[in-house]
Amino acid sequence: MLEITARVAISFDEFTLTAIRAQGAGGQNVNKTSTAIHLRFDINASSLPERYKTALLAMSHHLITQEGVVIIKAQEHRSQEMNRVSAIARLQSLIHDAGVVQKARFATKPSRSAKRKRTDQKVQRGQIKAMRGKVDF
Repeated sequence: MLEITARVAISFDEFTLTAIRAQGAGGQNVNKTSTAIHLRFDINASSLPERYKTALLAMSHHLITQEGVVIIKAQEHRSQEMNRVSAIARLQSLIHDAGVVQKARFATKPSRSAKRKRTDQKVQRGQIKAMRGKVDF
């Protein structure tokens, strides 16, 4: 089981891991070994709670397709095992971030004294700049 939070976990058979060839430079070895990992996770078919599913589907993330499938390609490391761990960690992080409820924001206004201090500072700064003009003797 892949633990997302203390109460939420998904089974390892809910996502597929496929080894593919990594892109980019890497010498002769990169052409014959499949070290990159391609992870696919279907949000709608998963056992996640509905709150997580709706939050994930509502996210406008480049890893989530229109059909609700998370596709992660991990090729940062040279070994397949390290890329597998990296892909699973990125999926875990994505699902965890979807479950975090944002704190409600409310509008605030500056106090009367804060407004007064601001205007006093502006006036003082204007007086300093006014003294920079030409001097008449």
